Amino acid sequence: MKIALFSTHSYDIDSITRIAKEDGITPDHELMFFTPRLDATSAKLAEGCEGVCIFVNDVADEAALRALYAGGTRVMFLRCAGFDMVDLKVAKELDMPVIRVPAYSPFAVAEHAAALMMTLNRKIHRSYNRTR
Repeated sequence: MKIALFSTHSYDIDSITRIAKEDGITPDHELMFFTPRLDATSAKLAEGCEGVCIFVNDVADEAALRALYAGGTRVMFLRCAGFDMVDLKVAKELDMPVIRVPAYSPFAVAEHAAALMMTLNRKIHRSYNRTR
């Protein structure tokens, strides 16, 4: 299966490629990474891909989903728990399954907020700039 991944950065590409190799995914699946976010105009990049993987800022509205379907996409994967950016009615009409992350750690947001507060308190951002 050919899978197009939208809204990818260098760190996404590194980690996804590494995990795909470790788990034996890449021999059977070809991963194509795209920097732009998915929308109706960028959907043409996924032409010929059976699967598309998107992130939180991508837009999988009716126009994008129909363009993806016309290009051969039959399944959509989300790299996030939310799915409000996907038009589920149209996805169902096209018989395109939408697969998402079922849940995140319930403590992840609180831990991140606490880490940011500690960073401000210890003035790590200033020391980082001075030692660069």
